[in-house]
Amino acid sequence: MSKAEWENNEEIQIFREYLRIPTVHPNIDYTDCVAFLKRQAASLDLPVDVVYPVNEANPVVVMKWEGTEPELPSIILNSHTDVVPVFLEKWTHDPFSADIDDQGRIYARGSQDMKCVGTQYLAAIRALKASGYKPKRTFYLTYVPDEEAGGFFGMREFINGDYFKSLNVGLSLDEGSSTLDDSYYVYYAERTGWQIRFKISGTAGHGSILLPNTAGEKLNYIVDKMMGFRASQVQALKDDKSRFYGDVTTVNLTIVEGGVQRNVVPALIEVVFDLRIAIDVDLVALEKQIRDWCEEAGGGIEIIFEQKDEFVPPTKVDDSNPFWTAFEGALKEFDIKYHTYVCPGNTDSRFLRAIGIPAIGFSPIRNTPILLHDHDEYLGADTYLEGIKVYTKLIAAVGNV
Repeated sequence: MSKAEWENNEEIQIFREYLRIPTVHPNIDYTDCVAFLKRQAASLDLPVDVVYPVNEANPVVVMKWEGTEPELPSIILNSHTDVVPVFLEKWTHDPFSADIDDQGRIYARGSQDMKCVGTQYLAAIRALKASGYKPKRTFYLTYVPDEEAGGFFGMREFINGDYFKSLNVGLSLDEGSSTLDDSYYVYYAERTGWQIRFKISGTAGHGSILLPNTAGEKLNYIVDKMMGFRASQVQALKDDKSRFYGDVTTVNLTIVEGGVQRNVVPALIEVVFDLRIAIDVDLVALEKQIRDWCEEAGGGIEIIFEQKDEFVPPTKVDDSNPFWTAFEGALKEFDIKYHTYVCPGNTDSRFLRAIGIPAIGFSPIRNTPILLHDHDEYLGADTYLEGIKVYTKLIAAVGNV
C-alpha cells in the first residue's frame, strides 16, 4: 500500500485518532479517551458502561457484544488505556501526532504498548458483524487505566467489584509483545514479583578506623550473594538457547542509600533488589536462602518486602483447555509460527489468573523491533492491518467454544 492508501484506510484512521489522545503518566486525564471509546462503541452498536473501581480519575470503559448463549461464561478482550512517559528530545516525531512515514511506520507512544490491540479488537468485531457472525459467548471489551503504574487503580480493584463479578468471565485476552522474526509470542504465565529492601545495620565510627562488623562489609556480602544468583541466571540463558527471558529469574540492584558524611562509617545502609522469579522456583526455599545470607553476613539486617507477590498458576496451554485449543487452531489456520512463553514483565493478566480466570497475552506484531517504552515507538501500518485479520479469526474461534 502507498502512504495515501494507509492514511485513507478507515481502521488506520481510528488507530491514529486513539494514539493522538495523550493518556500519558503522570496525572492522566482520561476524559478524551473515554469520549473516543464511547464513539467507537456507538459506531458498532455496542452498549457501553463506564465504571470507577477506585476513583473518578481512573475510569474503566466496558463495551458488551452479547452472545447467542449469554448464560455461558463470557470472554473479556482487555487492553489498557494509559501509556508511559516520553522524553521529547529522544523522539524524531511528536509522540502524540501518530505521524506515518513513507514506509508505513506509525510513530506514537502506545503504538505497540498497547493501543494497537485496543483498536484491533474493535476492527475485528466490525469485520465479524459485517460478515453476519454472531458469537455464542458474550464478549466484553474492557479498557482499563493504570496498568503501566501497576494496575492498582485499574484491573486489580476492578476484579474485586460486583460489576466485574456480574460479567461471569471465563477467559481473558490481553497484551503480548512484538517479535523480531516472523513468529508470534503467546504468553500464558508471568513471573512472581518481589522487591526487597535490605536495611543493613553495623558499627558506626570514624573513617580512619578498621571497625568490626560494619554495614559496608555486610552490604558487600549481600550484594555479592545476590549478584552471584543473578550471574547464575545469565549463565542459564547462555547454556540453553531454547530458554526465553521469562524462563529465568531476573535479579537487579535498583537502589542504594546510606551514609551521612565522607569520613563517617555509617550505622545504616539500605539496598533494594528487584526480582522477577521464574515459575519453577520454590518461593519458600528462596526466601529462606536470602534470610540465611543475611545471618551469614553478620546479622543486624532487616528485610522489608516492598512488593511480595504470591505465586499465580499459569494458564493451561494444552488440550485440557478448550479455549486454548480454539486459539491455537485459529493461529494454525494462518500457517503462522508461534511460541508459548512466560511473559518477562507484568501485565493485568496476573490479576485475572490469580482469581482462576485463564488469561492469554497476545499482540499480533511480528517482524518488528521491540519498542515498548522506548523512544520512537512505532508500528507498521501493514502489520497493524494483518493483526486485525488475526484477531478476527481468534475472536470468532474462542467465541464459539
